[in-house]
Amino acid sequence: MKIRSFSPRHAVGCAAAVLLSAIGGQALADPAPSYDSLVGQADTTPFNVEAEALVDAAEARLRQAGVRPNPDVSIDVENLLGSGPYSGVDSAEGTVTFSQNLELWGRRQARVDVARAEAGVSVLQRDAVGVESAARLALAYAEAEAAQRRFEVAREALDIALADGRAALALVEEGREPLVRGLQAESEVATARATFDEATAERDAAFARLTAVAMLIAPVTSIEDSLLDRAPMSDAGFEGDTLGVRVAQAERDAAERRIDVEQIRSLPDVTASVGFRRFELEGETALTFGVSLPLPLFDRNRGNIDAARAEYRAAEARVDQARQSAVADRAAASARLTASASRVRAADGGVTAAEEAYRLTRIGFEAGRISQLELRVSRSALVAARNAAIEARLARVRAEIDLARLEGRIPFGATL
Repeated sequence: MKIRSFSPRHAVGCAAAVLLSAIGGQALADPAPSYDSLVGQADTTPFNVEAEALVDAAEARLRQAGVRPNPDVSIDVENLLGSGPYSGVDSAEGTVTFSQNLELWGRRQARVDVARAEAGVSVLQRDAVGVESAARLALAYAEAEAAQRRFEVAREALDIALADGRAALALVEEGREPLVRGLQAESEVATARATFDEATAERDAAFARLTAVAMLIAPVTSIEDSLLDRAPMSDAGFEGDTLGVRVAQAERDAAERRIDVEQIRSLPDVTASVGFRRFELEGETALTFGVSLPLPLFDRNRGNIDAARAEYRAAEARVDQARQSAVADRAAASARLTASASRVRAADGGVTAAEEAYRLTRIGFEAGRISQLELRVSRSALVAARNAAIEARLARVRAEIDLARLEGRIPFGATL
């Protein structure tokens, strides 16, 4: 079996070309707007536009609910075109009648109360959509920034692998290390290059997702305003129910108002009328008055009343479920946020220790006191520590987003 010769120039040249390509791409980068500015423009996203339109529709229904019904006008002509004295139109009697639904028993007020409650639900749902849109934006922004940092770590790891490879080659040429060490160094450079290519693809995909979520015209190619390093808001001052509980409570109130509407519908719907009658034969006129109402012999709206009561019980159960879930979810989110803060501090300490360990190991390797295996282990530990620090910050952002969703606020204190 023929073993190919070690070609450090080939390995170094390919890796250097990859690095130059990445650096050139970064030089033409189009930085993304800051997270705060993107949140400020979030009201133009389709989700927020839809939610705002639904609020406008609910407010329009509220205005319409307070409008009185239109009166009815009817024209009746009797005793014409008959026989005998009723032939022709000389004996005709014409009546013009105006009728108005009186809306007794508080019908209009009950209708207005339901529409007002439904408008309140739509406002809270709009707020929830705004919070959810901001949460998606924050997550996409943080993931894009994390992908960019992983790319930078992979690029630096490739650079370090190249430097270590050159050092190993120098020892091989001096006869202080066997040829296999040079082959191992070449393999490590190839592995680092593959990791770098993967990090580049993940970064580009994350930038594309951020561009889509933020609805940006120009594609994002870099992030300069950091969200991973921003401290999350403290949850110590939060009191009251979460946004999800408030939405459930508003839906329950609307369901309760519908019971009143259905109960009132079971009462007679009274209509009053007044008219003007003309007697052609005598040439006289007279007024007419009337009241009409349905007789509740068959339909007393019992089914709709029972249905409204059942819907109210279901809405009340949803409130209880939302309140119980909110307590557990908020406690879990708060605990995750606290744990993530500790994890960030520990990860930063790990990076500092790994950097110092690698520095000392590299010095010992170049002096011939430490093996290439130990150098490789130290380099891998440094890369892993830096990636762990990125993941710790990303976990802290996710914990802040989860807590902000529950509390009904924009993550990191930004405003729409």
